[in-house]
Amino acid sequence: MKLPFSYYLNQNVIFLAKDLLGKMLFTEINGAITAGIIVETEAYFGVQDKASHAYGGRHTDRTKTLYRQGGISYVYLCYGIHNLFNVVSSVDGEPHAVLIRAIEPLIGKDIMELRRKMPATKAAISSGPGSAAKALGIDRSFNEKDLTGEEIWIEDHGIRYNPDEIIATARIGVAYAQEDALLPWRFFIKDNKYVSKPNKV
Repeated sequence: MKLPFSYYLNQNVIFLAKDLLGKMLFTEINGAITAGIIVETEAYFGVQDKASHAYGGRHTDRTKTLYRQGGISYVYLCYGIHNLFNVVSSVDGEPHAVLIRAIEPLIGKDIMELRRKMPATKAAISSGPGSAAKALGIDRSFNEKDLTGEEIWIEDHGIRYNPDEIIATARIGVAYAQEDALLPWRFFIKDNKYVSKPNKV
């Protein structure tokens, strides 16, 4: 079942980042459907989070997407090479987002293999946010897409994890965020091979 629009309006981005684990992220591009189970996420807590693009109420061409009502995608270019896909959440004017860091390939593996030029059995195919986006064919053209639409969406297939299967650690690559870099707002599924490194407790 496709997650309803109301799901994304939840103002607790930490809850959402955990709750999205086990959900299935789909894309349809030129009639080709690919999907994977979300196995790693990071929460970004808007204006008060030093790791967020919207920290301190920063408004730029890039961040305007974050301030919109939840239920759309935020895709930005990292290091000039990787497209990173984020779920925009919360209400209008509150720039919360969840970065999807890894997926476990499930549907359209052959298409993902072509996009990533490697077998789907290899963890690197969709481990880490840039790889996960590339495997699903997500590029900058996916910015500001409706997550209840026909191009990119998330479904709930009833996959649930016990609390001891979900690991919470500090986020990756946000050293500039000073004390906020230490917040345990990265969540991943224990022992899932598609989780990016470091993936040990």
